[in-house]
Amino acid sequence: MAHKNRSGVGRSQRQLKVGEEIRHALSSIIMRGEFRNPILQKANLTVTEVRASPDLRNATCFIVPLGGEDRVPRDQVLEALKGASVFLKTQVAQSVHLKYAPRLSFQYDESFDEGSHVDALLRNPVVQADVAKGHDEDDFED
Repeated sequence: MAHKNRSGVGRSQRQLKVGEEIRHALSSIIMRGEFRNPILQKANLTVTEVRASPDLRNATCFIVPLGGEDRVPRDQVLEALKGASVFLKTQVAQSVHLKYAPRLSFQYDESFDEGSHVDALLRNPVVQADVAKGHDEDDFED
């Protein structure tokens, strides 16, 4: 069964497996903190997902800075990761054995912000009243 990504296009089991292997490798590399860039040394990052392209030559890595953006702004982190992408690609190639080492690109994972926003909306008293009212009306339709 192929999983759908955010664009609605299915991904193969191979893409999912390679993406997960790259995610684990990147997490380990980032945890070791062997960066020359002081921004990356200071940033505490989590790799939430890696999406491999169908030919496995490109991988989009979704990251979230832990501790919020107060420590290091996201645009600085993304720029620093872009600068370190060749180093990271080499490190990933040593742990994930593929025919070609994928080119890594980095994006901030917006899903946590979106989830927090939806949660805040659902906790709003006006929305809770509407939801409760909707359930009361549903009880009378049977």
